[in-house]
Amino acid sequence: MIDRSSTGPWQSRALPWVLPGLFILIWSVVSGTGMAPAYLLPHPGDVFATAFQYIFKEAGQGAYAGRFLEDFLASTMRVMLGFGLAVAVGIPLGAVSGRLIVVNRILSTTINALRAVPGISWLPLAMIWFGIGIKTTVFLVALAAFFPIYLNTEAGVRQVSPILLQAGAMMGVRRLRGTFAILLPAAMPHIIAGLRLGMGISWAYLVLGELTGVPDGLGALIMDARMLGRIDIIVVGIILIAIIGRLCDVGLHQFLRLCFKSARRHP
Repeated sequence: MIDRSSTGPWQSRALPWVLPGLFILIWSVVSGTGMAPAYLLPHPGDVFATAFQYIFKEAGQGAYAGRFLEDFLASTMRVMLGFGLAVAVGIPLGAVSGRLIVVNRILSTTINALRAVPGISWLPLAMIWFGIGIKTTVFLVALAAFFPIYLNTEAGVRQVSPILLQAGAMMGVRRLRGTFAILLPAAMPHIIAGLRLGMGISWAYLVLGELTGVPDGLGALIMDARMLGRIDIIVVGIILIAIIGRLCDVGLHQFLRLCFKSARRHP
């Protein structure tokens, strides 16, 4: 539990921006004084101008102008499809593995071995299986998000005291209902952590999937900019992915708090 008693409302709102503000200040000094040449690290003002053109201007008014909405929708759809698939498989499998020792022993070695394989190693195989396009990206995102979701769900369910389930059974709560009314709410802190980790990793692996030659998406934008030597566009793509990823994390957390009472007890 985070102690917020030592910070007022104004401080609570300002503190999250301390590190980004410090980073931008250092970046401005380094690029403005010439310590880093512009072709390696463009000035924040130039990056902001490029971002404004990319997001708000219409197509034809400059390089990459008017592409943001199309890239954003394409990338978001791929992330949500992959993340949704990981949730649909990871939470039920993690819950069963956490409750049944036999299932845990069957799955543990294989899943932990696969988890050690770098994502880039799956890329050639995914391209052979699914070709260039949305299927490869969704596969990579789902695979990456599955592991933290599964492992955190399994750990959370395993740590739930059997006494809680026994007490529920004594009160007439059947096993299926007990799973949703007792087991999963008690494991909610771990499940939330797994979902948030999975969402963050989904955006990281999105870029890997979109580097395969897809025509749209924020990862494709970064790849195109690399080919053309547009460092400002690369930085814009990185910053946008960071911002969108953070917004998705906040949205996911708020969605869980809205839908599940047990999630509201955890900040």
